[in-house]
Amino acid sequence: MQKILAYPLTVIHFVVFFGLLLVFHPIQLLCHRLGGYEPHRRSVNILNWCLMQSQLPLFNWFSVTFKQELPVGPSYIFVSNHQSMFDIPPLIWHLRKYHAKFIAKKELAKGLPSISLNLRIGENCAIDRRDSRQAVSALMAFAKNVQAKKRSAVIFAEGSRSRTGVPKEFKARGLLTLFKYIPEAVVVPITINNSWKIDRYGKFPYGIGNNIHLTIHEPIPIIDRDPMEVIQQAQTIVHSSVKNTVL
Repeated sequence: MQKILAYPLTVIHFVVFFGLLLVFHPIQLLCHRLGGYEPHRRSVNILNWCLMQSQLPLFNWFSVTFKQELPVGPSYIFVSNHQSMFDIPPLIWHLRKYHAKFIAKKELAKGLPSISLNLRIGENCAIDRRDSRQAVSALMAFAKNVQAKKRSAVIFAEGSRSRTGVPKEFKARGLLTLFKYIPEAVVVPITINNSWKIDRYGKFPYGIGNNIHLTIHEPIPIIDRDPMEVIQQAQTIVHSSVKNTVL
């Protein structure tokens, strides 16, 4: 019965979701060309708040818990597990005051209204996972920009989505590059729960009645620490809070 109900509700969601992407695409362009970085950033934040609300027809909602208040100023490396594309809007919205920038696969940098545009012009990083040389070069340039402008970085350290919620091992290469070029950054582990349930039936229909919850854990300084120990510590923290998976 729940899956049957999900069909018409998913159609409503699609109309709202893609309508928002189409509406905000020219808004982003206008903000970027007339005002530059800050107006564009604000338009992206508003867009992602709206994208979160587009889940309401599916009776899905988002919540967040900060284990510790994070002061504005330092560069943070937010290290998260990854379960769904719907991980991204709440991360953008709830981390907005930290100027969080994303590392994503290059396929997302074209063809999607608003999303591809922001990935290209919003100081984010698009990498080719099949071309290690391009990936390293793009990540280095991204990290240097984060360092120079006091931005923050978001990395899905498992490399790809877990469609069952079951955690995957962290991939170290990307994190080590960020550590090298943002040496004074602070690592903040993030655990995302239940977003995989949106895709539990595949791309249509979406799952309904889920609370997608983000836990922003206590920060981990990386200065004078062994990088691999920091990665292992972050992985342990993230994975220990993952719940409701399909084994």
